[in-house]
Amino acid sequence: MGLDMDELRSLIREVPDFPKPGILFYDITTALKDPRGLAMVADELCEAATGLAVDLVAGIESRGFLFGPQVAQRLGTGFALMRKPGKLPAATSKVSYTLEYGTNTLEIHSDAIQRGQRVLIVDDLLATGGTAEAAIQLVEKLGGTVAGLSFVIELDFLNGRDKLRGYEVSSLLHYDS
Repeated sequence: MGLDMDELRSLIREVPDFPKPGILFYDITTALKDPRGLAMVADELCEAATGLAVDLVAGIESRGFLFGPQVAQRLGTGFALMRKPGKLPAATSKVSYTLEYGTNTLEIHSDAIQRGQRVLIVDDLLATGGTAEAAIQLVEKLGGTVAGLSFVIELDFLNGRDKLRGYEVSSLLHYDS
């Protein structure tokens, strides 16, 4: 028996003051350990990609690595890693961006995306939109087209979707505060 969205929401643990005071962290690891939660997230992310003509799925470190390969396998595509600096062994392209609580850099292998490929970007969380915006820049820098972006959770009150105007964005769960 599957779950509905309220049941999925109930599987996500809220951790106050992580990674720093004042931040409420939505921890998906509690949903991952429930086989129904894990299956539902992958199924729903694939459902959101219906009609997007995806050639490749790219996952953002690290939680995008949990769902991205499942989505890629179900869509019949390959999977590309978007990682923090110094983690990929071959030549990379990189973009720096601002987070809700600091700055970071995202890298991808320079040959991970072929010119013209339609890429679905997958991650667990859309907050301020900085990481997703950097992922878009990486796809486009390598000549790909962003087919869409799929998230498990969206923090609506941080307006991250505003940075993604013009792109197809889907999120399974929304939080208003």
